[in-house]
Amino acid sequence: MKRQLFSLCLMAAAFLFTVNAQAQIKTPSASPKATVMQQVGLVDITIEYSRPGMKGRTIFSKDGLVPYDQVWRTGANSATKFTCSGDVVIGGQKLKRGSYAMLTKPSTAMWEVYFHNYESGRWSDYKEKSPVATVQIRPGKNTRPVETMLFYFAEVKDGSARLVMDWSDVKLNLDITVNTDEEVMASIDKVMNGPSKGDYYNAANYYFNNGKDMDKAYEYVKKATEGDDKKFWQVRKQSQIEAALGKHKQAIATAKVAMALAEKAGNMEYVKFNKDAIAKWSKMKM
Repeated sequence: MKRQLFSLCLMAAAFLFTVNAQAQIKTPSASPKATVMQQVGLVDITIEYSRPGMKGRTIFSKDGLVPYDQVWRTGANSATKFTCSGDVVIGGQKLKRGSYAMLTKPSTAMWEVYFHNYESGRWSDYKEKSPVATVQIRPGKNTRPVETMLFYFAEVKDGSARLVMDWSDVKLNLDITVNTDEEVMASIDKVMNGPSKGDYYNAANYYFNNGKDMDKAYEYVKKATEGDDKKFWQVRKQSQIEAALGKHKQAIATAKVAMALAEKAGNMEYVKFNKDAIAKWSKMKM
């Protein structure tokens, strides 16, 4: 009898444990996690952070939630993580490819941004360590308070972008540059030893878009479009390069071929591109 009673107690305890385990309540995080990624040139840049809200509190001040002249994790919960797939220059300081804990020290006149080699999300682990790079930024002002902290990228170009942090009445702008031109040119020189038609097109497109040697661009694009298997977007690029070289009569003839190929492929956007280009070049001196 005692043994049966003991077994029943064990079963009851196990049942209660199972019920309690299944009844765990999940609630939204007060500062939800966020990730923002941007490709700049050939480099992928990722920011991983938690987004605190103002919630009626004073944020940046001497006695605010984020006090002046004290190191801050640049977000909530854990250290903000900055990752770049290639070398970058941020605020004039070079960062090699890798991941970094991004801490800041707010101030009224000038903020300091610290980049530490990333070890963990425990931001306090970095406070007594020397950063690999320190950037000074003069904070800007938001015209309207931003309720929830936000990172985003602006003014994205082939070789540069601006990383923006908005929260409360503060806006931080971090200028980032990458050595896109050097990497692309090295890639072009390497691939040209045995390039495909796609490689020739990419090289010609880069030369054209960046105002480089148009004769070289023309040489490349003709290799991309030779033969019977012509692509309408590649033939259009050839017409654009011909026009840039002042060969407008030839550019018009090439654009007509590109337009026919685009029409056959059902791409009416490119049909219009070529039709507009033909009209424009027809008015120019041949």
